[in-house]
Amino acid sequence: MSVQSPAAVVMVRPHHFAPNPHTLADNGFQPDAGGLDPDRLAASAYDEVTRAAAALEAAGVTVHLFEDETAHRPDSVFPNNWISTHSGGHIALFPMFTPNRRTERRSDIVELLKTTYRVQDVIDYSGLEYDDVFLEGTGAMVLDHESRIAYAARSNRADPIALERFCTNFGYEPMVFDAVDGRGVAVYHTNVILSIATEFALVAADMFVSPARRDEVLGRLAARGRRDVIELDNAQVDAFAGNALELWSADGRVLALSRTAFDALTIDQRARIERTARLLPLDVPTIELAGGSVRCMLAGIHLDPRPGLVEHRSAPVDDAAADEIAAL
Repeated sequence: MSVQSPAAVVMVRPHHFAPNPHTLADNGFQPDAGGLDPDRLAASAYDEVTRAAAALEAAGVTVHLFEDETAHRPDSVFPNNWISTHSGGHIALFPMFTPNRRTERRSDIVELLKTTYRVQDVIDYSGLEYDDVFLEGTGAMVLDHESRIAYAARSNRADPIALERFCTNFGYEPMVFDAVDGRGVAVYHTNVILSIATEFALVAADMFVSPARRDEVLGRLAARGRRDVIELDNAQVDAFAGNALELWSADGRVLALSRTAFDALTIDQRARIERTARLLPLDVPTIELAGGSVRCMLAGIHLDPRPGLVEHRSAPVDDAAADEIAAL
């Protein structure tokens, strides 16, 4: 198995999905979805998550699928922004920039991880929200678990104070850089321009503001010849080609990405990826209206399972489960 690639994920299936109006201003990947039928959007997103979870399980990935029946969490389909898990039994909970996303943190998800996997501690950074300090999980950071580097594009969702605390606690070296899209807008989440797999990386090198920093990042990604660094152009990034996650299955590695992203890759890029990981395109066009894609939908589990307990589970959400989890 690969240190980089989890064999299990947490997913959330929303019953009332909608593009979040509070993130529209600074998410350059989120179109204005005003005027679209909200009931049709919600139904389509529900079906897309259902099919994506089934496809992942069919590929041999363990999926812990949770329901969100509440009507006030439009981005709950993206759990990787508020939780991450780490080898050695560690869980991190993150401070969220947008107030209406903060109730996405759920105690029932944390409890499932504790009972199904070996968890030593839960480090909760959410209190930093009161100081306007934010770090939106593995959206704001892309982690190289092997080289212990946390890559982060500078933004209001990746505060250097929170990043430094996380890296100190979890043993990562922070590598911060500035990146802008083709319109000159700062990249809001690092995981839309960078994906690190075991033997390759996808990166939008042209979006780096500093050529020197770009060369440094490219060099670190390819250190010791471990990885084939596959560069993406701006149009491919707009199609979420950088928003992918390598996973481990019984049949080897798979790269989960959206159908939109898959179609944007060139034949050569696909061939380079498939030298070491099978491409697994998932149809999520409705969810992509919220400015995120497949990688954002998957909270990877890097924890050791308790023997005999890892299985597919689905849990509904209620008001109690939505409370802040400071008591953990």
